[in-house]
Amino acid sequence: MGFFERYLSAWVGLAIIAGVVLGNLLPGAFRAVAALEYAHVNLVVAVLIWLMIYPMMVQVDFSALKDVGKRPRGLVLTLTINWLIKPFTMAALGWLFFRVLFADFVDPQSAGEYIAGMILLGVAPCTAMVFVWSQLTKGDPNYTLVQVSINDIIMIFAFAPLTAFLLGISDVTVPWETLLLSVVLYVLLPLVAGALTRYRLNHDSDPASLDRFLHRLKPWSIVGLLATVVLLFGFQAGTILDKPLVIALIAIPLLLQTYGIFALAYAGAKLLRLPHNVAAPACMIGTSNFFELAVAVAISLFGLHSGAALATVVGVLVEVPVMLSLVAIANRTRHWFDDTPAARSTGKRRALEPS
Repeated sequence: MGFFERYLSAWVGLAIIAGVVLGNLLPGAFRAVAALEYAHVNLVVAVLIWLMIYPMMVQVDFSALKDVGKRPRGLVLTLTINWLIKPFTMAALGWLFFRVLFADFVDPQSAGEYIAGMILLGVAPCTAMVFVWSQLTKGDPNYTLVQVSINDIIMIFAFAPLTAFLLGISDVTVPWETLLLSVVLYVLLPLVAGALTRYRLNHDSDPASLDRFLHRLKPWSIVGLLATVVLLFGFQAGTILDKPLVIALIAIPLLLQTYGIFALAYAGAKLLRLPHNVAAPACMIGTSNFFELAVAVAISLFGLHSGAALATVVGVLVEVPVMLSLVAIANRTRHWFDDTPAARSTGKRRALEPS
């Protein structure tokens, strides 16, 4: 693990603090950045999110899809959680908390926007940070790559209609053109660019060129992540300081969703008798969110200062520390999966290997 990954939570925390402080000290500068938009897409945020997404997309190896049938149970678990359970439970929790339990604390319009932000988080399965979570749990990197690749392909076709459906039943009007533009801009184009880059580097005469390219890109990805966090919390700095209760209200259902989905996925992995190096990353993919996409789409659909954008920003606030706690849980419960056939087979092979 690199220095950045080891202290990821600390860097994000510092970026959050910097964003809130700068947003209150220099509100004019943040308003100027907010005004730089075209077709409801903030250009500065778009560039920074591309800096985050593109290096991760270069890592996606579509040639790995040929191995999809070798161990299908982990893939079935991930896809079931990501596309058949998680989006709907997130929408249900949003409705329950902001239309029923918290109805006396927020106005109906704001409640609808908070629900919309939660839905955007729920419909966007993790693509980028999942490689970090997988590495921290000693997951199978090739299998993680297969899962991410298939999720990305499904997301191109399923994100927009599923988002529109869930927003529609939540009484939120969705501009289809903006939603489709967001999918093209933040999913399809980075994925195509990453695939073309990978293809070009893999056919280079130097076999190490891909690794060197990714190594050079890594600092820019870090800059993109931290700068995006600073901007997002700077845009919402006034709301965060004026309405801390709102932040807590949004965080409660997000925390319940995250831990609940992980528990469900982990139990499913145990029932399916998956080896830990497949079970852990499979559950991380199903639990974590592609918050970069959710934030970008929320800004495009509802505006930088909307409740939806605020909800996705709270998602960023919750994501890193919660996922690190789940990494710790997965690592401490590794022995739960020692009795799986795959684990026993691996143990037998290791016992036969010369020391």
